[in-house]
Amino acid sequence: MKLRETKFTQCLVGAALGGVMALGGATAFAQTVKIGTPSFLTGAAAPAFGIPAKQGTELIVRGINNGELPAPYNTKGLAGRQIDLIVYDEAGGGTKQVTEFRNKAQKDNVDAIIGIISSGTCAALTKVAEELKVLTIQTVCGTPRVFEEINKDPKYVFRTINHATANNVSAARYLAAKMKDKVKGFAGINQNYAWGQDSWRDFQLAMATLIPAAKASKKPQFPKLFSGQYGTEISALSRSRENVVHSSFWGGDLEAFIGQASARGLFKRKSFVLTVGETVAYRLGKKFPQGILAGTRGPYGMYVVDDPTPLNQWFQKEFRKAYGSPPSQPAYQYAQGFLAAKYAYDKAAKDAGKFPSTEQVITALRGATFPTFVGDVKMGLSKGHQAMTDDRWGVTAWDEAKGEMVVKDVVVFPAECVNPPDGVGSIEWLKGGMKGAKC
Repeated sequence: MKLRETKFTQCLVGAALGGVMALGGATAFAQTVKIGTPSFLTGAAAPAFGIPAKQGTELIVRGINNGELPAPYNTKGLAGRQIDLIVYDEAGGGTKQVTEFRNKAQKDNVDAIIGIISSGTCAALTKVAEELKVLTIQTVCGTPRVFEEINKDPKYVFRTINHATANNVSAARYLAAKMKDKVKGFAGINQNYAWGQDSWRDFQLAMATLIPAAKASKKPQFPKLFSGQYGTEISALSRSRENVVHSSFWGGDLEAFIGQASARGLFKRKSFVLTVGETVAYRLGKKFPQGILAGTRGPYGMYVVDDPTPLNQWFQKEFRKAYGSPPSQPAYQYAQGFLAAKYAYDKAAKDAGKFPSTEQVITALRGATFPTFVGDVKMGLSKGHQAMTDDRWGVTAWDEAKGEMVVKDVVVFPAECVNPPDGVGSIEWLKGGMKGAKC
């Protein structure tokens, strides 16, 4: 399929007449901040993940450009300049995305890249971003390898969301808190690439500390990414002795698995932990399984739908108005990356007394704590380039009054409870019994 690009560019406010803008007493020729945003616009990852991410991006950019957001983001633009947004397709694999990244940096002259869903894409682009010296804010991809193996001394690359370790540690902690005596063992079905492999490894290691009596399956399932058919794996899970099933499936794989497993009654016979299950809960409605654990890799989607903070209520209201559905995890996570950019550009401009350079923006974001929809995000790991947030887990249920899937019996795990201390690798921390966790 031909690559599809969309531009979301709004007019320069207040600069059109004179062609100049004032900032902190300094005057500069009016310009935009050009941002490239990769998201899955085609393929199996698009409907449940890529398109909501694009929608969340377009909404938050509209809010930033127009000055619609509540405080502290209630000024227009990034340090006064409008965002010129280029959304492009993340489909096609790592090699293609490296080419796309180089094109955006060297031909389109973007000031920053904000986005990226797949762990494989992040792994492929991290060193390229450092080579080309392009500010890159990764918004979703989960593999801890980005900063723990691939890029141990980052400068231009940030990630504004918890990585997979926090996601899986919090899942294990929920089981230990709520179902410890009921877990007789656990099996897994995860996609066969970095995200799936890391997720299973981290969950298995966390469970070894928290519920040591529950043993992991010796034959975890690792089907090919986006294979779409899981009859053999479902049969194996049905026959397994383990009563809990862990899966980090996402996108079309997750929807296909839910449909096929539901038809064979698997959700009635096993307890499930879907680490990013919330991503398809709104799409599937009543077809999404009830009574299972569904994660969001942080405080997003169903877990914050009723949170009263002004920024969150703005996002909920405007997203539903614009797109006719509630915002799920990807919409929040992409929007969160743009809030990080807004915070960093504005702070850097205030500190410099003029529109900031990329270096000054990086300095402002490194190690920062910035407000977001339902609390602060702390850039507390990997030399200030990796975010830490709380993580939330609960049990799914259908709410007839709302006509939506909701979560009940929710537990919030603080960031310091589910992330390793700064400077300690995820695997080392997990194998050492998660020492230093503050729960």
